[in-house]
Amino acid sequence: MADPEQQETLLELLNSTPLIGGVVRDALADPDAAERWQRAHGGTGTVDELRHLLRARETLQDVVRGSLPATSLAPLLKGVVSRPHVSSDGVSWQLDAPAERRLAVEAVLAWNEARQSLPDRLRPCANPECRLFLIDRSKTNKARWCSMAVCGNRMKARRHYQRTRGAVPD
Repeated sequence: MADPEQQETLLELLNSTPLIGGVVRDALADPDAAERWQRAHGGTGTVDELRHLLRARETLQDVVRGSLPATSLAPLLKGVVSRPHVSSDGVSWQLDAPAERRLAVEAVLAWNEARQSLPDRLRPCANPECRLFLIDRSKTNKARWCSMAVCGNRMKARRHYQRTRGAVPD
């Protein structure tokens, strides 16, 4: 099962470019905000680390939206190695990646873990005017919106209006 903390970090990264008032806002565009985000997620906060993270975010967003194949992620993992570590608790795997690429690599690995553990549950919001993503944790796997309170209500209200706007009042 995918680690919920890794899932949340992945969602946070994917959702760091929301559409607000018709304009795409990048939560990592401000250097101070980006450094805080990186450090809060175990990074070093360097500009080089951010560059790799932004590349991973863009590619992951396109892969989850289906506009790029999963193989587009391969360059992000070039030269990365996972080494086994055996202890009395069993075998664990240690990631061996350059420090400036570690956050980006972890994002790709979190995507893969979510894809395997929660097939077809990581997806973009069904509102075409929204750029956010969701992980559907519902039993039926039918969640469509990043937020029922925002996108869900908007889409339902829009459909209701379209159904009733041609109706003649009694």
